[in-house]
Amino acid sequence: MKRETDIANASMKGVFDGTAYSVAGEGDVLVLIHGVGMNRCVWEPQVAALRAHFRVVSYDMLGHGASRLPAASPQLDEYAAQLLALLDHLGIRTAHVVGHSMGSLIALEFALRYPPRVTSVTALNAVYDRTPSQRAAVMQRAASLNGGLDQPSINATIARWFDDPVPGHLANVAELVRSLLESVDLEGYARAYRLFASSDQAHLGRLPQLAMPALFMTGECDPNSSPAMSESMAAAAPLGRAEIIANERHMMNVTAPSIVNQRLLHFIRDVSRQS
Repeated sequence: MKRETDIANASMKGVFDGTAYSVAGEGDVLVLIHGVGMNRCVWEPQVAALRAHFRVVSYDMLGHGASRLPAASPQLDEYAAQLLALLDHLGIRTAHVVGHSMGSLIALEFALRYPPRVTSVTALNAVYDRTPSQRAAVMQRAASLNGGLDQPSINATIARWFDDPVPGHLANVAELVRSLLESVDLEGYARAYRLFASSDQAHLGRLPQLAMPALFMTGECDPNSSPAMSESMAAAAPLGRAEIIANERHMMNVTAPSIVNQRLLHFIRDVSRQS
């Protein structure tokens, strides 16, 4: 009972140097980095399940949630530096780093720039070396942000991420995601999305330098973070593996949390056994 009480009480929230963060649980550190338009609350299904096994750190990326704006034309290294500063502030030397969508780009950038700080890296629904048609579509969406994130744009995003129409059993999580998109800082979103749109080749040719175990996992039905992308990244990383979750799309961390959590836990336990 004391152990359960300790875990329940081992949580905190704070803001450091313009980064809003939450910490829950005890043990080896697991960092969660959300994607564009979201904030750290989107990881609630992971925090609730994994805090019993790890010290889980989630935070709002620059320009999202309660965190400060990034530079006007940010690069991935600025977002990676945000995580480095937060880990230093919390006194964390090494961590398992997990990112979703753009958060995966940040996780991989962090792992490549600061390998001694990363025990393992997981890229969920990552983008990598888009096809010309995929690149044209995402660049068109980025260009349209000059007019703001309007309701038709949000509707289109929900359709891409959850299917159209949204399946009935996913209505509640789709509405949560919609509410996050509707409340996002428009300038922070625009700056991050433009970077996301132009960064699918940021790690092309660099993944062979990944010095730690790497998991690349996506949904079978995610057309923009496709299984082919995850498989290509896993093939390029020396200690990479790819896993595809059947019938899932882009927001699988909230649409299939038990499967995602189970696979994360299995991967990290494998890493721990081999170290």
